[in-house]
Amino acid sequence: MNILNIPSLKVTKTELKEHGYEIWAEVANPPDFCPNCGSLEAKLSKFGTKRQLFMDLPIHGKRVGIILNRQRYLCKDCGSTFREILWDIDDDHMCTVRFKEYVQEQSLKRTFTSIADELGISEGTVRNIFNKYIDFLETSHQFVTPRWLGIDEIHILGKPRGVIANVEENVLVDLLVDRNKETIIRYLSHLPDRVGVEIVTMDMWQPYRDAVRQTLPNAVIVVDKFHVVRMANLAVETIRKNIRKELDAKQRRQLKNDRFLMLKRRKDLTPMEQIILDSWTLNFPRLKQAYELKEAFYEIWEASDAKEAQERYTAWQASIPDGMRSAFSDIIKAYGNWQHEINNYFTHRVTNAYTESINGLTRVVNRMGRGYSFKALRAKMLYSEGLHKKAKANYKKSVELMYNMFTYQRPEIEEQTVTLGTDISTLIKRIEEGSL
Repeated sequence: MNILNIPSLKVTKTELKEHGYEIWAEVANPPDFCPNCGSLEAKLSKFGTKRQLFMDLPIHGKRVGIILNRQRYLCKDCGSTFREILWDIDDDHMCTVRFKEYVQEQSLKRTFTSIADELGISEGTVRNIFNKYIDFLETSHQFVTPRWLGIDEIHILGKPRGVIANVEENVLVDLLVDRNKETIIRYLSHLPDRVGVEIVTMDMWQPYRDAVRQTLPNAVIVVDKFHVVRMANLAVETIRKNIRKELDAKQRRQLKNDRFLMLKRRKDLTPMEQIILDSWTLNFPRLKQAYELKEAFYEIWEASDAKEAQERYTAWQASIPDGMRSAFSDIIKAYGNWQHEINNYFTHRVTNAYTESINGLTRVVNRMGRGYSFKALRAKMLYSEGLHKKAKANYKKSVELMYNMFTYQRPEIEEQTVTLGTDISTLIKRIEEGSL
């Protein structure tokens, strides 16, 4: 009985040792051609052997090592030598092909240490197999370049990482090792069909804008309103903290507990929340002014077009009391530096689904960070099974249209599928479930 169930190998001896199975084997069928010269009628003679150990998947829960006395042959036609060809063996990693494929599959699900412990190999071997597997996945997974591209960042393993997304489809296209200008330029400059990128959404990070201007000639840059309006919340927080210093201990605790009310839109307050907020703003006029300024700033984004939005912003800026200008200075500065890109939002509005998805991913992504390198986390997020969103693309074949009084031949259509990227909502769900 061939305990290995590998057709190309013939088992000659099986021993159960302390740490697992030791299986001796030989090649089932000797070579009948020379792989160097390609001769099918070459005269081959044995030219020595070399004992090699190859790892295989566990049997009965025990580790398996295959010991093979591998024959070397001499081709008398071309004079070259070669080792027996092992179709089911991966020579680079000294293991069976199925062993390597198992490590590849598991490396996207588990830590390298746990895989190494299970199979009786070093963590370095797992890492080497993983790295080569990722190189393969990089070339075999080609995501479609988005018409509407999003550049953002999320913190992974304590560092901000560049995020490339398809805004229209709400999918993750790539994760970059950092968000530096050089990194973004290098990525964008190698995008297939980059001239087809029409819109790029980003936050107000100068390196992003510089990189897009340098690499995407046809793209309109749009600042998502989320990145602007949250600055109004930060300004309110600054004023609230300054007022809090003037309160006694009990009032300070209460104002801290009620801080979320200051950040909530008036239209979203419950009747009780409105009463609580009114009690604070009635007793502290500066708090009321700050809240009203925040609400007025949000209302700018309800403008129907860029012209109306600019008029609303100009009026809003003029309404800021001198004593509060320092708290809102970051908004004023940002608007001055990014006015054109901010106003582009009113022509090209980013969907809430995309913004909420990026925020949701930021919230959960580090739950999967323990024990993984950034490269491993990136691979899990981009290449794990069941995450990809696909679309159908139709391509017309070259066919002749025939028109006459008797016949009309319609062009044939070949339906193909393209991969858009990782569906962000599915990714978040998998992370929350702990299944990634």
